[in-house]
Amino acid sequence: MNLLEGIAVAMAIGYLLLAIRENIWCWFCAGISTAIYAWVTFDARLYMDAALNVFYFAMAIYGWQVWLRGRSDGHEKPVVAWPLATHAAALTSIALVSVVNGYLLATRTDAAFPYLDSATTWAAVWATFLVARKVLENWWYWLVIDAVYVFLYWARDLDLFAGLFVFYIVLIPFGLMAWRRSYREAQAWT
Repeated sequence: MNLLEGIAVAMAIGYLLLAIRENIWCWFCAGISTAIYAWVTFDARLYMDAALNVFYFAMAIYGWQVWLRGRSDGHEKPVVAWPLATHAAALTSIALVSVVNGYLLATRTDAAFPYLDSATTWAAVWATFLVARKVLENWWYWLVIDAVYVFLYWARDLDLFAGLFVFYIVLIPFGLMAWRRSYREAQAWT
């Protein structure tokens, strides 16, 4: 096991466990994990995934700020739900950008799995924004994204990363239930 990969995985697990609990320190773990992931995935020629991890690092800073500023009256930033039309527009945009981006990677680089890499990257950009804004539906996006990442990482011999994403898939229902409960509680005191 590569030491860097192990540290990245440990911090990523910390991120998810803390995010499920809506603990702001999840963003600290995310920052460390994503910095390492950016290096490892670039080396594996998953260029969009490497770029995504640079984005994740910036989102760790953004998420920390949003969650910190969202606190009021002794309560954490509340979980919210967004309308189906917003998600439909987002999914359409993700599909279009992924096709163009995948084509560019396929024709101009030695990228591995250019279309899947592009689709998971752009979907993850959106899903990460949803986590930072504490939007309940983020968990559904992650379920699909993480399943594809299991394949991508195993195919590129990043077995520890693939195992991490299997673990993520197992934890997603717990995150969804916890955030749904938090959403209902927030609705009760508004």
